[in-house]
Amino acid sequence: MTTAQWFLLVGSLLVVMGVSYGGIRRLPITSSIVYLAVGVLVGPTVLNLFHFNPLKQSALLEVLTEGAVLISLYAAGVKMPVPWSFRRWRTPILLATLSLAVSVALVAAFGTFILDLSLGLAILLGAILAPTDPVLATDVQIRHPRDRDRLRFNLTCEAGINDGSAFPFVMLGLGLLGLHELGDAGIRWIMIDVLWATIAAVAVGVLAGAGLARVIWTIEERGNGHTLMHDFIGLGLVGAVYGASELIHAWGFLAVFFAAVALRQTELRLRRIQRALSASMATEAPTVSPSHESDGLVSEGSLVFKEHLERLSQVVLIILVGGSLFLNSWSWRGVSLALFVFLLARPASVLIGRLVFRSPRRITAKVAWFGIRGIGSLYYLMYAIQHGLPEEHALELVHLTLIVVTLSILVHGISVTPLMRGFRKETIR
Repeated sequence: MTTAQWFLLVGSLLVVMGVSYGGIRRLPITSSIVYLAVGVLVGPTVLNLFHFNPLKQSALLEVLTEGAVLISLYAAGVKMPVPWSFRRWRTPILLATLSLAVSVALVAAFGTFILDLSLGLAILLGAILAPTDPVLATDVQIRHPRDRDRLRFNLTCEAGINDGSAFPFVMLGLGLLGLHELGDAGIRWIMIDVLWATIAAVAVGVLAGAGLARVIWTIEERGNGHTLMHDFIGLGLVGAVYGASELIHAWGFLAVFFAAVALRQTELRLRRIQRALSASMATEAPTVSPSHESDGLVSEGSLVFKEHLERLSQVVLIILVGGSLFLNSWSWRGVSLALFVFLLARPASVLIGRLVFRSPRRITAKVAWFGIRGIGSLYYLMYAIQHGLPEEHALELVHLTLIVVTLSILVHGISVTPLMRGFRKETIR
């Protein structure tokens, strides 16, 4: 397809989706299925108007997926409805660490014994497919910053964390394939890739988000008619935190999510303190300064623009997924792997985690099913290819990953509406 044809396709699809949004919301499917259908229609499966080759275009796809995940992580972080406490955050943290590790191990075992992959390639496959997706899972995630639904909170927070916590396993797989230094007995991998990169990412994110919130609050308190560009601030925080994390070899995805969480929670805490001080000093009903009434929180003000970017990236990337598929892409290897991930690996990893976090059974069942795989998996795949993964291994992983992501869009997209419609939500306290 030419550039003009691409503009025509994507532009027309956006107009149609925008005009018919109300009707599409009432359908028992997600918008991702519509985008996938368009990609399959214009791709080599049906009309063959274009064919997107992820292997040849891996550098471009890495950048596109990287940007999409970063925007989604920021949006997820600023929607976190409750401040940090171990009791509230224990479940999603364990899902993003313990359950993720179990999922990697199970997929790696399937890859080794059923798909006949080498150990390093099987672990890499497990790491690619382990994280749940913050881009495609919007229908089961926190809908707005005041949504305190426990199920949505767990799924959103898990997706925000595990896009970074899967990185050590990606590096382990690359190391076993001879493409990354693990050190003697894996010491370098444990000290640098697991401990340092994780702790440093959380620290950078929290310090940057909390520090920016305090700077913004100081500017607003002084008044002087300053107008803040919330969208620029949000994008700037994403870029600065991600760049700083990369420079110190920390996991940037993790840093961006925690920066967004810290930005919002610090803003809320400062606002509560300001209101408490105003109430204690006032002789009449406490008031809020005009600047705060008009400008609101930067974390909320920047959210709408980020969600529009998220939807745009979702349209483009899912069309590319559909345009990557041929009829002969549907091999028993890819389909059996997808079924194993959805029906065995994800539920088993969540149930093992439940032995520790003890969430209600009905919430655990929904969490076990909604392990949506998507753009994050594509990013890790492109990352591995760009770091020297041999072509024969890359072709195998491209095929397997595309089938898992495609089937996840279909089966989770069809099931999300009926399952969520009848679910009685439980509020976080």
